[in-house]
Amino acid sequence: MPVNAEKEITKLWRNLHNAQSEICKTFYRWREVAIEVAGPDVKPLDIALKAAEMMGKDMGKNFLPRLNWLKGEETFMMNLGRALAGIWVTEGGTAMADKGENPGEVLIRCTRCPWPTAAKEFGVPMEEVALTRERLFQTILEDVNVFFNINLKIEMLKAIPRGEGEYLLKLYKEN
Repeated sequence: MPVNAEKEITKLWRNLHNAQSEICKTFYRWREVAIEVAGPDVKPLDIALKAAEMMGKDMGKNFLPRLNWLKGEETFMMNLGRALAGIWVTEGGTAMADKGENPGEVLIRCTRCPWPTAAKEFGVPMEEVALTRERLFQTILEDVNVFFNINLKIEMLKAIPRGEGEYLLKLYKEN
């Protein structure tokens, strides 16, 4: 029986998008349960930031085998920037990394992000979305910094949930 390649690709594409959508929804479902279990005095933002830290710590450890300082600082920084942008792509967003204005600086730009849409479904404030994404990326760098004995920082300059049309993060080495 012949295979209809176009039909199979469409099916796979649809399944990928459904799975990507579930990433965000699962996080917000978990957030609701954690808030309920923690009790009435808990601040939802504290729960979300703690979750972002836990996720970032795990992701940071997974980055280590793929990073290589031996190719030089500029290459290292671009590869790290691309890996960070890849997180958004995996989740269904559109992101890229480019050289920044200064040597060793990388700008990570995300123009399409699924997190604000999912957050709206669960009544999550948009500022919480921006802060948790920033905390995730900051925490990823913690193990990278320790392992390579460097001091990398990442700053969120723009955020989609703040109505700025895109995420723009600056990755740089602090001396």
